[in-house]
Amino acid sequence: MYQYSFEKLDVWQLARKLIKEIYKLTSDFPDEEKFGLVSQLRRAGISIISNIAEGSSRSSAKEQCYYLERSYGSLLEMYSQLYIAIDLSYINQDELTDVSLLIKEISNKLNALKKSLMNKSNKQINK
Repeated sequence: MYQYSFEKLDVWQLARKLIKEIYKLTSDFPDEEKFGLVSQLRRAGISIISNIAEGSSRSSAKEQCYYLERSYGSLLEMYSQLYIAIDLSYINQDELTDVSLLIKEISNKLNALKKSLMNKSNKQINK
């Protein structure tokens, strides 16, 4: 079966894992948060994985980096929203810690991929 280039990326695979964890975590949130924090967290997670995929379809490293930056922004948005969930006692510190480890790993991989693309782009410019 054919695989798109983004499907082969470790960071995309981790983002899939993260969004699954977010859906599990938010399934126990109060009903009144369905259109609030639950929706925000899930949309941020979907944005992370979607921007990685969309960026991989772009022809220039500059465009690819743009989408990785958007993905990173959504990742930090999600992380910030998880603190709101802690403050409202929707999740506990252990749950935050577990998800935070995954967020940190994704963050590192997004930054490494962006750096690699920028180096590749600079080498092409300097030829």
